[in-house]
Amino acid sequence: MTSLSRSLGSSVGRKMVVAVTGLALLGFVIGHMAGNLQMFLGQDALNSYAALLKSKPGLLWGARLGLLAFVGAHIVLALKLAAENKAARPGGYAAHASIQSTANARTMTLTGLMIVAFVVYHLAHLTWGVTNPADHALVETLADGTTRPDVFSAVVLGFQNPLIAGAYVVAMVLLGLHIGHGIQSVFQTLGLTSSHSRGTFQKLGAGLTWLIVIGNCAMPIAVLAGVITLPEGVGS
Repeated sequence: MTSLSRSLGSSVGRKMVVAVTGLALLGFVIGHMAGNLQMFLGQDALNSYAALLKSKPGLLWGARLGLLAFVGAHIVLALKLAAENKAARPGGYAAHASIQSTANARTMTLTGLMIVAFVVYHLAHLTWGVTNPADHALVETLADGTTRPDVFSAVVLGFQNPLIAGAYVVAMVLLGLHIGHGIQSVFQTLGLTSSHSRGTFQKLGAGLTWLIVIGNCAMPIAVLAGVITLPEGVGS
């Protein structure tokens, strides 16, 4: 039996894998947000970033497959742990435990599944071009006559729809709730917290949560407020 099989065979091992994959996904969320915030720098900045990613298909697909593996492991093992905890909880203890647990902890499974549903929509919207094919097909013509996908305009056109922008904001709030509890759980699972450091990790979790929620919500809100607008000639 391999070390991974032994880890997955125990509750403690499954918690460790959920914690590690959660950290990896948190890193992706922060990196993804940092790249997307180039919207505030304008069309050229965001489209150049998108073109750079697409110019390295091996690296891009390697990252996508690795991310898919992390997401799959995180979801499957988290659901398994939730089911095990529910099955092992005596009836008399359940009410007491529910009172002691935080709202975030009680809804981790629900927020996680809702985030997965949002990610599927996000991919259909901006990566696959399923929900808004006309926006996804937009191209930017450069000074030398070459063209490249106009990701900037596609995002702006999407966020100009209040329903789409609102869905993104709600999804980011749910992501914040999930991350806020998850960060504290990760460091506790990995044995990094103590009575002295617990407060520090709680502040770190709160800080990262606010950073991610505000950073990601800033983009659709800026579009709705007219701070970020379409380039001249697009959408007219």
